Amino acid sequence: MEIFNLERAEPAYDDSDPEGYRAGMDRFGKRIGASRIGGSVYELPEGQSICPYHYEYPREEWLLVLSGAPTLRHPGGEEQLERGDAVCFPAGPEGAHKLTNTGSEVSRVLMISTLEDPSVGIYPDSDKIGVFVSDDHEEVIVRRSSDVPYYDGET
Repeated sequence: MEIFNLERAEPAYDDSDPEGYRAGMDRFGKRIGASRIGGSVYELPEGQSICPYHYEYPREEWLLVLSGAPTLRHPGGEEQLERGDAVCFPAGPEGAHKLTNTGSEVSRVLMISTLEDPSVGIYPDSDKIGVFVSDDHEEVIVRRSSDVPYYDGET
């Protein structure tokens, strides 16, 4: 059995992330032997978000605030969260969310999700759809407006 201590997580930052989305991440699910549930600790400096507003199919995600007071955008509006708050984002539009650190203190959160593959992310603000396969690291992200007929390109 492998053990991961959430308080000793070491989130790494990706220099290619754009301003507004510069959050550190320590993905640890596989390191503790998980295969059906993923876990990541995110570190959110002031003014940064984990990812754009989105929802997913078929994945369910959970959020637990470890420190700080991030702001959660969801279909009903916005909520200021605090340490110890837990939230479930079900699959589909009712689970849409975006987490942003609007405070001056760095926030840390734990995100846990189911790992069904493939997964589909819907980004309502930018009219995008993404299809992701975790093991193969394959992904495609397109705008909904690029829709083509089902038999387009077939002979």
